[in-house]
Amino acid sequence: MIELEIQTLSETREGLLIDVGGIVVATGFTLLRQRLAQDPHGALLTMVVRGPSRKQRALEDALDAHERIISFEISPFVQGETRPHFAASRKFAHPPVAPRPVAVEPDMPTEAAPATAAPTAAAIAAPVDVFAIPSVVATRQEPLVEAAPLHVSEPELDFILPHPPAPAPTHMEPEPFIEPFVEIVPSGPDEPAVEAALPKLLGRYPQVFPTLLTLEKTVDATAREQSLWLAGQRLGRWIFNRDYAALGKLDLHEAIERIGTPALGALVEIEHRGEQLHIRQSPLCTEDGHPGCQFFNGYLGGLLGPAVTAEAISVFTLCCRSCGADECVVAVSD
Repeated sequence: MIELEIQTLSETREGLLIDVGGIVVATGFTLLRQRLAQDPHGALLTMVVRGPSRKQRALEDALDAHERIISFEISPFVQGETRPHFAASRKFAHPPVAPRPVAVEPDMPTEAAPATAAPTAAAIAAPVDVFAIPSVVATRQEPLVEAAPLHVSEPELDFILPHPPAPAPTHMEPEPFIEPFVEIVPSGPDEPAVEAALPKLLGRYPQVFPTLLTLEKTVDATAREQSLWLAGQRLGRWIFNRDYAALGKLDLHEAIERIGTPALGALVEIEHRGEQLHIRQSPLCTEDGHPGCQFFNGYLGGLLGPAVTAEAISVFTLCCRSCGADECVVAVSD
């Protein structure tokens, strides 16, 4: 088994977690955790999955063929290591500097060529009478007349003044800082805190969320999710022994329909779709809080584990309201 970190970039985020989560499940992987964030580049989704190494190529091909995924990266997941999303906007240390203005020299007008005087016209000599007596022959010449000089008016030149460049802005608005995602490395559950809260959960069932909200504030942040899972698993096993043990062994689909759906519906508003349970308005998963779907994973595991014919089942979260989804979706598979 290998653990992989999947990072995808898409245009929109609506239903993205369900689509990619379906690909993960269909290729034989189990979703461990996910995060969905909005970025100027698009919707950034990060998932950590676990599955057989021989299925990695099938997972890559399925992601590459999905029409909503613009690009993606898959890398081995290292516990405790935080990798920034490959498509996240970068923050520059200094704002860009405007270029210096370039002075533009005006074009120099060309001098007009001086007008040349027209050539003078010579008078034409009178023809000579060749039959006259040489002594009497007289020649006639007309006086030369000089042509008047041509006066050419010089063209009027229009000078185009260059427009000075706009001054560089003196103040630039800084880009909004995007806080990097820091993943909390989970530890084991706080068993003493869970044991202390369990009597209140059993006594106040189905009004369990006030006790759970107090529990998650009491334990350390690294133990919060695992403590919620353990509390859900213990509560689910107690409900099964009390209400559903007489049903015997069922297949997975029948167990979800006859046990999982009514038992989970007693706590929150849900919608059953095949092997998925859509949870609406979970009190543990607020939009500005931490994901609390581990409680529902443990709760369904404690309910359905002893009821199905399969040796083991897997209950995992496909998407969560606290990570940007419209609703929480929990999937069950054998």
